[in-house]
Amino acid sequence: MQKTLNTKKANLAMERAGLTQTAVAESLAVSKEAVSQWLSSKSFPRPNKLLQLGKLLGLPFDELVIKEDPFTPKVAFRKKAGTKTKDHHIEKAQEMGRFLRHLVAYLPFDTLEMPPVLKSPSCEYDYLCKVTAKVREDINVGTAECIDFSHLIRRFSELQAVVVPVMWGVKQRHENAVHIHLPDSQSTWVYLNLDTNIHDFKFWMAHELGHCLSPSLEGDNAEDFADAFAATLLYPNELAEKAYTSINAQPSPAAKIAHVVDLADQFTISPYTVLGQANKYALSTGRNEIKLSNSFHGAVTNFNKRYKNLSEALFGDAELDEHGKPSAKEYINKAETAFETPFFELLRKYLKEHDKGPGFVQTVLDMPLLDARSIHTELT
Repeated sequence: MQKTLNTKKANLAMERAGLTQTAVAESLAVSKEAVSQWLSSKSFPRPNKLLQLGKLLGLPFDELVIKEDPFTPKVAFRKKAGTKTKDHHIEKAQEMGRFLRHLVAYLPFDTLEMPPVLKSPSCEYDYLCKVTAKVREDINVGTAECIDFSHLIRRFSELQAVVVPVMWGVKQRHENAVHIHLPDSQSTWVYLNLDTNIHDFKFWMAHELGHCLSPSLEGDNAEDFADAFAATLLYPNELAEKAYTSINAQPSPAAKIAHVVDLADQFTISPYTVLGQANKYALSTGRNEIKLSNSFHGAVTNFNKRYKNLSEALFGDAELDEHGKPSAKEYINKAETAFETPFFELLRKYLKEHDKGPGFVQTVLDMPLLDARSIHTELT
């Protein structure tokens, strides 16, 4: 168990007591540099100094020190627009990760060899072009070809990542995808919300693939890289260059917008991705960015309305209940087949061998208990 100083509480206690770093250093008979190192988490006080610091600041040990589990599940979210990741979101995802540990023993992957990851992930455009070109080569997709769901699903499997297709609704949640990495087993679990627009779902799958390739990154750095990776993978430099030329060749602002929408439609991706990649190409070559009028946002909204949610496309021919959900059997069968995921088989084995109830299903899939009971019955 690793320990770090709770610098937030320490600084607040110093402010309340009117203590500067110099004053703390003098009281504890240490250098000001030592105190600065403690408060910037670059070093940790020795036991006797930690005790003295706690007395000086009026903080008990449990408030002054944060105990860190090196095997705490690492989580990353693909958030809905305008939402913020809060502590309770992280805590819930980490709890899901702790439950996933029970399924690790049933994973079908070769445990003797780790899947490849990137050494030094970067958002630099030339680097992204090289990395995504290699990924396209690995999944046998040409530089100007459209990547589809089967290509991405295949790559997840090769990277030993378990895809967990879930139905979390359209609006009521903070996230549309959750990436959980378990450091103790080096396993990766990717939750993808099926109640999502098809072209957005494709981007999120590519985004999560970026996370799988960059486990060394955390926080905003991880999200920024995954976003940049997804955009470049789905609309690489070769396409961006052609798009930049053809967009600029359009005779009017309205024609430019219509052309961007048409290019996006050809690859089942967002018009924002097409424009963003064309402008990244422009910046990398010293050209002027393409500026579109505010009408572009309305055009994107109309574009989005033309696409179904993936859940509608996947279960459109199934008998749905009053809430628009398929039966547990239909959900499991189609999710297993479409995503080639071993998840439900892992869950099935664990539930049967350990006689676990619906509560386990409820937590590991983060769903209402009523739905969890249906899935539990189907699996057992």
